[in-house]
Amino acid sequence: MTRLERNANVVAVVVPFAGVIAAGVLLWNSLLGPLDLEIFAGMYLFTAIGITVGFHRLLTHRAFETHRWLRYTFAIAGEMALEGSVIDWVADHRKHHTFADEEGDPHSPHVHEDHGVKGVLGGLWYAHTGWLFHTHGQASSRRYAADLVADPIMRKINRAFPYLALLSLLLPAVLGFALSGGSWMAALTAYVWAGLVRIFLVHHVTWSINSICHVFGKRRFDVRDQSTNVFWLALPSLGEAWHHNHHAFPRSAFHGLKWYELDPSGWLILAMGKVGLAWDVVTVSPEKERERLLRPNAPLPPTPVAN
Repeated sequence: MTRLERNANVVAVVVPFAGVIAAGVLLWNSLLGPLDLEIFAGMYLFTAIGITVGFHRLLTHRAFETHRWLRYTFAIAGEMALEGSVIDWVADHRKHHTFADEEGDPHSPHVHEDHGVKGVLGGLWYAHTGWLFHTHGQASSRRYAADLVADPIMRKINRAFPYLALLSLLLPAVLGFALSGGSWMAALTAYVWAGLVRIFLVHHVTWSINSICHVFGKRRFDVRDQSTNVFWLALPSLGEAWHHNHHAFPRSAFHGLKWYELDPSGWLILAMGKVGLAWDVVTVSPEKERERLLRPNAPLPPTPVAN
């Protein structure tokens, strides 16, 4: 990792955190209104869906097919989450599945884990944030994301990441100014809440899948890694927290496999299919689920901590 890449990741971690502190000050002084929340919700959903449906289920795992224009729109939305460029993100995640919780996994909490509480906390830190300064964006794109590298428009979107990151920060302020009728204070509060705070929350919810969903939670399928399902993260992660289900069936468009496993990203893909925006949607039959269930006497990896 170059010094520029490492410094960029430091800025991406520290600046949104500073925004959260600023937001706390603004809230203390009652500078938070319905317009801020509306812009926040819109930007959160747009960028988080760019990650969950776009980067993850569509581009990484090919869980469904869609029109080229929508494919590129998802890629743009994902880059506006400020989690890295699309090709780097996909390459990292495919490498994660190739070496899940083994040497070579870019962000496993278990690979370099020491014993005891200190080791668990150290592993959680590395999987959540520490890996950003060591292995983030370092997976070979030609090996793990050759299909995206071969797409000239996707390469342009990949190179446009710095500009899309800037747009992601400025757009909330522009919307706050325009929708308030020209208030600079509305532009400032929208920038803080729908810009910095939104980025902070999208980041930490996503990184929690890397960390929490490989240590705490529940399991029911026979998989070689230590992935888990964490129910309380399901809604903020738009369904990504059914991570153990995902590792059992990586190509499934739906991570929530039971009726009570809330999966907004899966619901969106289902709705897209109804109106002709998605097709070849990969699903898991009940028979396949039963085949992967843990057997009573099957050897298990170290047991994650229950919810």
